[in-house]
Amino acid sequence: MATFRNIIGQQLIRKQLEQAVQTDNISHAYIIGGERYMGKEFIVAIFAMAMQCSAEPSTRPCQICPSCKQALSGNHPDIIHLAHERPGTISVDDIRSQINTDVGIMPYKGPKKIYVIGEAEKMTPSAQNALLKTLEEPPAYTVIMLLTANAEALLPTIRSRAVNLAMQPVPDALVKKYLMESMEIPGYKADICVAFARGNIGKARLLATSEEFEKVRDEAITLLKHIERMDISEIIAAIRKIKEYKFDVGDYLDILSIWYRDVLLFKATRDLSHLIFRDEYHYIKPVADTCTYAGLEEIIDALDKAKTRLIANVNFELTMELLLLTIKENQ
Repeated sequence: MATFRNIIGQQLIRKQLEQAVQTDNISHAYIIGGERYMGKEFIVAIFAMAMQCSAEPSTRPCQICPSCKQALSGNHPDIIHLAHERPGTISVDDIRSQINTDVGIMPYKGPKKIYVIGEAEKMTPSAQNALLKTLEEPPAYTVIMLLTANAEALLPTIRSRAVNLAMQPVPDALVKKYLMESMEIPGYKADICVAFARGNIGKARLLATSEEFEKVRDEAITLLKHIERMDISEIIAAIRKIKEYKFDVGDYLDILSIWYRDVLLFKATRDLSHLIFRDEYHYIKPVADTCTYAGLEEIIDALDKAKTRLIANVNFELTMELLLLTIKENQ
């Protein structure tokens, strides 16, 4: 299903876009900002389908009219997704050839001509300036949707000419309900996915269906169970193995962070009920008993520093070696 009712946890955005369709008060440009996997593409697909739907406004998108069926199949001629050949960059030529020279042509079928620019933060300054010319004097039938993980990367002049909508983290309880009811994920596994997703329902869904996530999680926990007895050569071998994962290393560090969050929580409360890795209680308890609060604080601080260093492209092996040695020394 793909209706406004299927949008989970983004009530303000849903209400604004639904009302725009029902009242025919649609802006010529929208910026939807939010991190990867949050569901920007899903929301835009529903909004675009609703704008082209031929049913009564209160029932849009109906999903059964010819226009909706074309949108659902990805073949609607008036819903245009910008393509860019060079990864990491949307060039001025991309904007000129696919939007600026096309925007003057009337819609083929629907009432609107909708351009969807994914990863809009990748537009070069010249590409943004080229788009600005269309935003300043758009044809009445034109709607430009900019999806971005970083709205601040867009020129202020572009942001000022669009309706700005920011995706919000979805409450954990709602994410867990979705995983358990819609995807039939067991409660214990849903808890782990929710903890990692941090309100990003798309990421939670991805983790719940990822076999590699399960493998990486298990191997990370095995490393933590044995790190106290590992020598430097074993630690270096473990680092090499981490580098081979196709999984995002930031998510790997999150596994370590949640483990030590559990250790700290149990040390402070002696309560199992709120632990994410409560099935590993027999390994968490000894660490909580022997590790000092200062030691846990140093480990958690080292994890934060490792994330910052990797984002800044500091040498991976060196960063991970410093981190794992800090964990070994303080555990």
